[in-house]
Amino acid sequence: MPTKRSPFTKKEITELRKRLEDERDELRRQAEEIEESSFRNPQSELTGEASFDEEYADAGTATFERERDLSLSNNIKDLTEKIERALERIEQGTYGLCERCGRPIEKARIKALPYATLCIKDKKAEERAG
Repeated sequence: MPTKRSPFTKKEITELRKRLEDERDELRRQAEEIEESSFRNPQSELTGEASFDEEYADAGTATFERERDLSLSNNIKDLTEKIERALERIEQGTYGLCERCGRPIEKARIKALPYATLCIKDKKAEERAG
């Protein structure tokens, strides 16, 4: 019968919560930086004295940079959501339990990925199925 309470001590939970909150705060800071730098100069400002070829290349570079920034923003948003879910599980007392089988997630896995939701066995099964 799987455990229904977090396998971590209160001290471990406190340390993991702090780590998750710090990581979430850093991700928010990165997201703000990306938004400020990516959307500071609209593409229409890429006009000027440059030849058509130079302008075209600049526009291509700007488009690539915007797509890169959008991808980074999406990754940051995804990771932030995972961290928020982990913090919710801490509040519910179910942090560190596999969402699929209910057994404790390996502590080494949680230390590497504090927002992990699946034990190693179920994560591998998910990757094979996906």
